[in-house]
Amino acid sequence: MIPSRFAHFSRKRVIRAGVAIAVLGLLGACHAVVLQPSGDVAAQQRDLLVASTLLMLLIIVPVMALTVIVAWRYRASNEESTYLPDWDHSTGLELIIWSVPLLIIICLGAMTWLSTHTLDPYRPIARLERGQPIPAGVKPLEVDVVAMDWKWLFFYPEYGVATVNQLALPTERPIAFKITATSVMNSFYIPALAGQIYAMPGMQTQLHAVLNKPGKFDGFSANYSGAGFAGMHFETLGMDQAGFDQWIAKVRASQLQLSDATYLKLEKPSENVPAMGFASYAPGLYDRILNLCTHPGDTCMAQTMQADMMKDRAHGQTTHPVNDTAPGNARDAKGAALKNGDKS
Repeated sequence: MIPSRFAHFSRKRVIRAGVAIAVLGLLGACHAVVLQPSGDVAAQQRDLLVASTLLMLLIIVPVMALTVIVAWRYRASNEESTYLPDWDHSTGLELIIWSVPLLIIICLGAMTWLSTHTLDPYRPIARLERGQPIPAGVKPLEVDVVAMDWKWLFFYPEYGVATVNQLALPTERPIAFKITATSVMNSFYIPALAGQIYAMPGMQTQLHAVLNKPGKFDGFSANYSGAGFAGMHFETLGMDQAGFDQWIAKVRASQLQLSDATYLKLEKPSENVPAMGFASYAPGLYDRILNLCTHPGDTCMAQTMQADMMKDRAHGQTTHPVNDTAPGNARDAKGAALKNGDKS
């Protein structure tokens, strides 16, 4: 029995109000960082997404509108509409139906081709933002990234420090990421900075980007990697060069050292690991992680490949390793899938 004071509420009104509240709640929980990025690469990707959506809406909106108009105009109860049961062809209509989608597909294809080459993650960026080229003599900041179970490890070779689950980047300076993983395939993603790119054990991928605005941004894994995946987040700090220098000094003042023994402990699966900094790390540690030889007695993958090449040459064979191309080597490869990421 509905109380009299609520009698004026119909069931339809209650349902509509519930739907409206649910929609507002979902929209309130959204953080449209992809549409409001803080890095130039992410901004170009946003522009591509918006332009592609608008182009596709040129077909979707008219088709949806015409569906309603035709259904209403030629409904059974409308006796004034023209009935042409033998109509089967219209040159003008056929021209519109085929030419407009074809033109849109051509535009989308051209945009995709240009953006694929311009925003190739292996390609160093050519500008800091629109209308602002990279100043002469500015060296990109190299950050070596390791996806672990279930945390992120960052090396700063230029400064000799390392961090876990915290990444600091100076604004208005190109960033060159080298990315690998320790066990399973993962995905490195900072929506405010650039698109995601995979991290794979024994392989190295690259990402070039720039951060234009200071602030705190979310970074996380975009590829499911096991039980601790939900907590595999890291904080990205954007700051000016002076603030970044202070952050580096703070990390250097840490009492922690990332030795080989400490790394072996860190490598073990762990969840929801707090951010920490290491004042130094073992020489060549990132390269050994990449080559899968961090444990005592392990043979590095590069040494194994070199030994295999020497055996082939000794037997008169000219086969090349899988990450090599002939003629030349992996550094000459044009396709990102064939690059080993080493530009030095």
